[in-house]
Amino acid sequence: MASPRVDAELLAEHSTGVARAGLAGVEDPGDWYWRLVERRARREPLQHILGRAWFRHLEVVVGPGVFVPRPETELVAGEAVAEATRLSSGRPVVVDLGAGTGVIALSVRHEVPSAVVHAVEADTEAWSWTRRNCARSGVHVHLDDLTTCLPDLDGAVDVVVSNPPYIPPQGLPRDPEVRDHDPPAALYGSGPDGLGHLRAVVATARRLLRPGGLLVVEHADCQAAAVADLLVGWSEVLDHADLTGRPRYATARRAA
Repeated sequence: MASPRVDAELLAEHSTGVARAGLAGVEDPGDWYWRLVERRARREPLQHILGRAWFRHLEVVVGPGVFVPRPETELVAGEAVAEATRLSSGRPVVVDLGAGTGVIALSVRHEVPSAVVHAVEADTEAWSWTRRNCARSGVHVHLDDLTTCLPDLDGAVDVVVSNPPYIPPQGLPRDPEVRDHDPPAALYGSGPDGLGHLRAVVATARRLLRPGGLLVVEHADCQAAAVADLLVGWSEVLDHADLTGRPRYATARRAA
């Protein structure tokens, strides 16, 4: 476990109802706490045990059947937020493809209230989490295929953002929290290189975006060159590092 002390404190806060700052005064957190610790020791994700996850300025509900949002994706969301902010004097239209928990769409809506935000999810189980988290947020939620979704918005979208499944089929996540608990459909990309879903995102973005509109898409650290090849014909193609300095996401603008 990368952060055992923090995890233990969060589990104690969850089981006792006492804020972390006051836990020093708790002599015995009780049996329920130790059962939660046992679950975490078996590498069940902390977020599943708590039933929630944190992302940028938000807290969302999570559980089996949906991908737990990662810190590196906060940077991906930040690119979409920055572009929507730049356009916020109007009504920027933002589409999150493969929304999962909805954290990217929710971040844009929360940080740029003038934005019109659509969250699209194709998997019915993940979509139930999208819908739950986005309820009453103003985000428009769609259960739809990522390749054919939102035809009424063709050529009218300012930002398309996505964290698609991209792990190659032969790849195996190192952490049990990911390997054993995140849904495979959210991890493994289609095709021998794992880029099938990402290709679909690029094609859909080309259809949806207005000329000059921005695509932001996450990828594996070994896929930067391959993703750049997929973006031939786009303008301002850039690759960006994550918090550890590894290549993690690309941005590009739809050419006129």
